[in-house]
Amino acid sequence: MKKMFKTAASGTLVTALLTLVLAACTSGESASTPAASDAGAKSTAAGASAAPAGFTYTGKGPITDKTASLRILSTNAWTNNVDLNQAPIVQEISKRAGITVNWELLPPSTYQDAIAPRLAAGSDLPDVIYQLDQDQTMKNIQGGLFKPLNDYIDKYGVNIKKLFEKYPALKASLTTPDGKIYYLPQLAVTKNYMPTFMLNVRWLEKLGLKEPTTLDEFTDMLRKMKTGDPNGNGKADEIPFTVAPNQLGNAFGPVFGLDLANNFFADKDGKVHYSYYEPNYKEYLTYLNGLYKEGLLESNFASVTADQITSKFSQDISGVTFNFSWYTSMVYSKLYKDYDPSKPLIKGIAPFKGPHGDQFYVGRNPITGIFGISKNAKDPETAFKFLDYASSDEAKDLYVWGLEGQTYEVVNGKKQFTEKGKDNDFIQKFGINPTNLPIEQSVEATDVLVAPWHAKIDKEMEKYIKAPFPFVYALPAEASTENTVMPDINTYVNEMNIKFITGKESLDKFDSYIKTLKSMGVEDVIKGRQAQYDRYLAASKK
Repeated sequence: MKKMFKTAASGTLVTALLTLVLAACTSGESASTPAASDAGAKSTAAGASAAPAGFTYTGKGPITDKTASLRILSTNAWTNNVDLNQAPIVQEISKRAGITVNWELLPPSTYQDAIAPRLAAGSDLPDVIYQLDQDQTMKNIQGGLFKPLNDYIDKYGVNIKKLFEKYPALKASLTTPDGKIYYLPQLAVTKNYMPTFMLNVRWLEKLGLKEPTTLDEFTDMLRKMKTGDPNGNGKADEIPFTVAPNQLGNAFGPVFGLDLANNFFADKDGKVHYSYYEPNYKEYLTYLNGLYKEGLLESNFASVTADQITSKFSQDISGVTFNFSWYTSMVYSKLYKDYDPSKPLIKGIAPFKGPHGDQFYVGRNPITGIFGISKNAKDPETAFKFLDYASSDEAKDLYVWGLEGQTYEVVNGKKQFTEKGKDNDFIQKFGINPTNLPIEQSVEATDVLVAPWHAKIDKEMEKYIKAPFPFVYALPAEASTENTVMPDINTYVNEMNIKFITGKESLDKFDSYIKTLKSMGVEDVIKGRQAQYDRYLAASKK
């Protein structure tokens, strides 16, 4: 259970901690560790799984008794030093399925933009295509790019049917208004190991501060971190707060009652709002503009990368960030040579109490990505069986635990990670919870993997996790409206977001900004989302 991210205004999922509850992890050394190489060699043995006579697919590997291969387009890992194509767990999946998978894996940060031209062209598509964008407006479905899967689900969906029984709302979300299912999901279905504010406990102790509970306390803490030399090197080199741009809205939006990561939210009365079109959004911008002016938010906040943040923690020059909680014990704390795993060093904290009484973190949409079988698939039956097998408990056990004897062992009937299995760099290269397959997180495995103090804090955070706006397919008219106006709205919102925060555009112009959004048709989009939410509520009562 290890990866997960979201964009801000675009709503595109970026991926994944706890993949997807867990976040991407730090860069490390070469992947040529002996164990990884040995496992890779074993996994690539040709025809390793022989199919039984009188073959019938049962939901387990192998999936066919014939020689078969698939072309799959998907994302690679979030860290540059990991190639999932070579990862032993990924290779083991195709080995057990009894087929050859020719992977085309692209960087996740630019994935959706990279595949958009190919989808638009609609020709020479691979057999299976993964999308971070869930095709909510059914643009690719209406374009005839993907095959409906209902018949395959009926005939071969051994594991998918179990998944739908386990999570009834999942099937409802994936079913289009005409009753068809075109995609199979990648999942994050718990409130565990979500993104949180996290801070350096030692810095707090040196400055004599308590964990902040409000924005005023948080701001005061950042000021003291900037001027109080908490790293003790006698230099004014502290960067109090550093955060990746795709997490900034996710961090501070909830303080003002907004969901800037998913764009839309429904209030307690069931009314749908577009977060970037709300009066509270001005309060959000005003606060961040204040941090920016004081140098408490980095001047290059719009381009900060995950690797740069890790580097700042490794140099002990940054004390606070916002990221998937996975990072607290498995990445950032371990950067300190004198870290004692029995107590927190970089620690996740509760969300701040906002000016209007809000106090929550936004949870994950249960569907973190989708797999579709393209219209050009040469053997759609085998493609479906592979996706079904890759969604099985057997496959998910591999995603979560890896391979026995290498990443885990069984002691007294219970799985536990080996020392290598506890090494973040090793397990990422090994392919733990690979983002190119239909993974589903395991809280149990993560609890075992992280430090005990981290697992305890995670349970305390559950009560603060608020479900995001549900995924619902749009009707044709609703989809047409969104496909027409939202691309320009997203571009405009993103541009103005940075301008307002940096002061390049005065917040006195906020009313003009709101008028512009209205003229661009945002209220028509909100109207469509309201109808979708109403349908979702009605379906939930059936």
